[in-house]
Amino acid sequence: MMRKQRRTFDASFKLQVVRMIVDQGLTVFQVCQDMNLGETAVRRWLTQYEAELQGQSGIGKPLTAEQQRIRQLEAENRQLKQDRHFKKIVGLLCPRIEVSYRLIQTLQKEAVSIQHACRLLQVSRSGYYMAQHRRVRKVVACTETAHLKACFADSGQSYGSRRLRTALRAKGIVMGRYRVRRLMREHALRPVWKRKFVNTTDSRHDLPVFDNILNRQFRPEQPNKAWVADITYIRTRAGWLFLAAVLDLFSRKVIGWAMAPTMPAELVCTALQMAIIQRQPAAGLIVNSDQGSQYASDLYRTLLHDYGLIGSMSRKGNCWDNAVMERFFLNLKMERVWQRDYANHAEAVRDVTEYIVGFYNNVRQHSTIGYLAPTVYERTKAAVQPIGVSEIA
Repeated sequence: MMRKQRRTFDASFKLQVVRMIVDQGLTVFQVCQDMNLGETAVRRWLTQYEAELQGQSGIGKPLTAEQQRIRQLEAENRQLKQDRHFKKIVGLLCPRIEVSYRLIQTLQKEAVSIQHACRLLQVSRSGYYMAQHRRVRKVVACTETAHLKACFADSGQSYGSRRLRTALRAKGIVMGRYRVRRLMREHALRPVWKRKFVNTTDSRHDLPVFDNILNRQFRPEQPNKAWVADITYIRTRAGWLFLAAVLDLFSRKVIGWAMAPTMPAELVCTALQMAIIQRQPAAGLIVNSDQGSQYASDLYRTLLHDYGLIGSMSRKGNCWDNAVMERFFLNLKMERVWQRDYANHAEAVRDVTEYIVGFYNNVRQHSTIGYLAPTVYERTKAAVQPIGVSEIA
């Protein structure tokens, strides 16, 4: 059974019904029957009308214009007294603007409108709304800053605004690059590194060298078509540690490396053998390096010949011919080595290995391959998952 909806009537309608009874001589019963009204309500309106004619306020809502005006003036008078009392208390406190805004929030809970509260405290509504907007933005900015700092720390304090924006987007936080840059500036998130240089290429030898077959073709369409190799140094308190590395140009993944206190030909051969075992390349793969004596040695050339690999060498004194490997070494030093102070070779070996396997190959974003990690890029491009570098034990 549906419940009957209760009707509401304004003062003009009530006054019209009352005058039909008083002025036109109709009975209460007749009016109620004709207009489908309850007798109790109509008699209450009559009582209110008679009281108002005698100058009394009555117990209900006013019907006549005079009584309505009186009620309005009485309400305004009460409100003015309350406002004056409130202003006196607030004036003694001398609140600052932020305190006034908090008082407005408190008054809202007491059913006081924002417009009235702003008028009492003599502040602009636009200023109050702007303060509320800033407060919300501040909370959002704090959350964004926390995620930004976390991504910056996870990158080893190496990511700039572009990579941080991509890392945040992977977490579901969409921010523009310039906003990321501004937050980085505000919170002093700045990759800091020092450039050091030691020449590790000894091209002053009479050994035979390969032609520059790669010729800066750094974007092969498939993996295991072109590799690059080189040697760099790592400073420790126990002396220099040399790193030989091999990188696949397709995904920019480091697929072989070796470290030793000296840099004989065996060092580069060990790194290349690691890459061969990991990737099992077909014959015809190009391996590009500089013209260092290690890569021109008989041991290295024999290793290439045994696996059917094609040797290639950069032109003498031209680092751009092997720019991809040079960039990897620069990233390694900026993002890890120059931020450390290795006590000995063993500590450096562990940390560099962790950087290659734990960060560079599997986490670090590379702009050349769409801001993906090399392992992720290979998985998205290959029909089957390629052979990956062994994880750290």
